Amino acid sequence: MTKQQLQDELKKSMLAKDVVSTSTLRMLLSAINYYEIQKGGAGYTATDEDTLAVIQKEAKQRKDSIEQFQSAGRQDLVEKETVELKILESYLPEQMGEEEIKQLVSEAIQQTGAASMQDIGKVMGNLMPKVKGKADGNLVSKLVKESLTKTG
Repeated sequence: MTKQQLQDELKKSMLAKDVVSTSTLRMLLSAINYYEIQKGGAGYTATDEDTLAVIQKEAKQRKDSIEQFQSAGRQDLVEKETVELKILESYLPEQMGEEEIKQLVSEAIQQTGAASMQDIGKVMGNLMPKVKGKADGNLVSKLVKESLTKTG
């Protein structure tokens, strides 16, 4: 997903008078612009990979907010954040299933020769490039820890 594609999507949502999509896309484009400024100033343009990273970060923030609003009993805000999260997720690549991640975890453990929790860095280093953008880092970490506790 490129920044230009997101800008085109914003135009479509504005023409369709889709208020929620419009505000979510504006927020996302603003976050990408901020990222560009942080990265290299006015001359820097976000790559597709940069854009994907910003979308993932924004989606993670929505997930965290949903949890916090649920504990605070703010269902109105939970619903708002959930809708925004669905919109953001529609621009992310399809996420891997837990079984697929478990398979990659066991392959990474075999490839690195990891035997205990002390080897978690080696396993994660081997694994993350394969799942980047396609799996939640927290889930990957949890599955690696579970696997290493079983083997070690």
